[in-house]
Amino acid sequence: MNKQENFIKIVYEIASELKLPLIDERVLENATFKLNNTIATVKFLFEEDEAIIGGFLGLVEFFHTVIIKRKDKFYIPDDNRLFIFGNWNHK
Repeated sequence: MNKQENFIKIVYEIASELKLPLIDERVLENATFKLNNTIATVKFLFEEDEAIIGGFLGLVEFFHTVIIKRKDKFYIPDDNRLFIFGNWNHK
């Protein structure tokens, strides 16, 4: 299993353990984000530290929102903020 597959697997496992709503390709036809209305976009970088994943997923409970998986990145939208989590260095 490569780093990207491992990253996605770990996010799914932790989201499932925490019983967080995760929307992915199985139920999602398309997701668009209006970045022109976004005040802040925060990018989280996965470096094989599960604490970072826990912190990112904790935003779902804090902001009472959902996780959206699109391609190889995870998004948490909230009002004027967009949190993005990915393995930015994968090839």
